[in-house]
Amino acid sequence: MTTFPDGFRALVIGASGGLGQAFVQALQANPRCASVVGLSRQSEPRLDFDDEASVAEAAQVLAAGGKFHLIINAAGLLHGADFMPEKKLTDLNYAQLEATFRTNTFGPALVLRHFSPLLDGQRGVLAVLSAKVGSIEDNRLGGWYSYRASKAALNMLLKTAAIEVKRSNPNAVLVSLHPGTVNTGLSKPFKGEQIGRPAPVAAQDMLAVLDGLSAADTGSFMSYSGERLPW
Repeated sequence: MTTFPDGFRALVIGASGGLGQAFVQALQANPRCASVVGLSRQSEPRLDFDDEASVAEAAQVLAAGGKFHLIINAAGLLHGADFMPEKKLTDLNYAQLEATFRTNTFGPALVLRHFSPLLDGQRGVLAVLSAKVGSIEDNRLGGWYSYRASKAALNMLLKTAAIEVKRSNPNAVLVSLHPGTVNTGLSKPFKGEQIGRPAPVAAQDMLAVLDGLSAADTGSFMSYSGERLPW
């Protein structure tokens, strides 16, 4: 993390998930990182995308401690106890659409609102974990309706926020980041344990990409490999 100042401060939202934990551990092991805050439903302060007020309250608490140089939203939802990704139009229903959008779109939108002001003015990067399947241009197979749509909407929110934030913080970098297939609970039903990279490897891959971004890259959609992805 050579482009971040010595003693940089980091924040990981969704720190209880597989990738969130990996990000926290990687940053804790980085000698240049002075502190890492992990937020989740169980943290203090608490952050729960099912509770809108908790996002603002967590940001208010953390603002008292100073600015952050790196903020990562690692929370995401692909399937739940009661549903799997939709394969066809007849699978669509409000409950699944609302649950997926709440975690993948609405919650991160509030993160953009409340946490982008906490970015450092000299070096501040805010990344939201998106997905390549959220690329409208790249969609060739169909299916996975709510997940694809929630990530496409997230990408639009990120792009729009990047334009606004740049006016008040020209050095800020806001980016959507595709993690690839990772061996976590999210990908396990889809052979993630066979074809996915270990979460610590994926976290290091993405941190390397974030380290290489400059203000000119704000509002972009990047892969863990450093490739710029189509919207």
